[in-house]
Amino acid sequence: MNNQMDSSVTTEVVESVTQQTNVFMEFWHNINWNKILAFGVSKALQILFFLLIFLVIKKIGNVFIQKTFQNYRKKKHISLSRLDTLNTLTHNLFNSLLGFFLAYAILSAIGIPVGTLLAGAGVIGLALSLGAQGFVSDIVNGFFILLEKQVDVGDVVELDEIFGTVVDVNLKTTTVKSFDGTLNFVPNRYITIVSNKSREDMRAQIDIRLFPDADMGLVNSLIEQVNERLVPKYPEITQAPNNLGLLDIGNGQFAVRIILFTLNGSQYDIQNTFFQEYLSALTKEGIAIPVTNINLPD
Repeated sequence: MNNQMDSSVTTEVVESVTQQTNVFMEFWHNINWNKILAFGVSKALQILFFLLIFLVIKKIGNVFIQKTFQNYRKKKHISLSRLDTLNTLTHNLFNSLLGFFLAYAILSAIGIPVGTLLAGAGVIGLALSLGAQGFVSDIVNGFFILLEKQVDVGDVVELDEIFGTVVDVNLKTTTVKSFDGTLNFVPNRYITIVSNKSREDMRAQIDIRLFPDADMGLVNSLIEQVNERLVPKYPEITQAPNNLGLLDIGNGQFAVRIILFTLNGSQYDIQNTFFQEYLSALTKEGIAIPVTNINLPD
């Protein structure tokens, strides 16, 4: 009895496996391999063609961009650091745009619905953009800062409450080193007003305190002698010293004010040098200089 049951089960299993095998073999033999092979070869050739076109356009475009920036490098008054940043940015944008079109062409050739993918990517991109608004703002502001040449490496700038020398400018942040050595990393989206103190001639103001009864004729003569002696030694001076005369500077004090303009970066050294020479010439001729008394608490 048991042998008959085992034989029946074995027969059913064999028949089921045979039936499934026959279905698979029938499906296998019904496949049009010639059509599949022709389709695969056709799509492979299309993809190969798109890749060749991509490589040719990429090569020509990168050479053109490189040549363009090399020509700009030969011109004066153009920052090399800004050109390097814009060069890199242009290459990245060009290659990214080409990559997008290449992917679009390959997916379309294969038969993948690109429109549906783009719609899904748009939803994902919207969600990401809501969480990355600050990053996008940094990039956009950084691009226009570079494009409009607002700041450059080495410029002395004032960005809101930050004052110092620019040591790096990129699309994300602007790095400013304060005169005390502090390194400030400023996100570009927070830069609303840029006060660049390195693009034009800078003013050096010298105030020499005097008593009201000082001999102004002698004072003016001595100042003029110092100017005639020092100005030729400093080609950084772009506008000759202008003596504004004796002025009331408040708190009952009077001073002779001299204004001169210099190339950016030279104003402090020239201001100190002229101030010391003025004082030396005045005191040598007996012109009294007021001394401010400091009253310390007991």
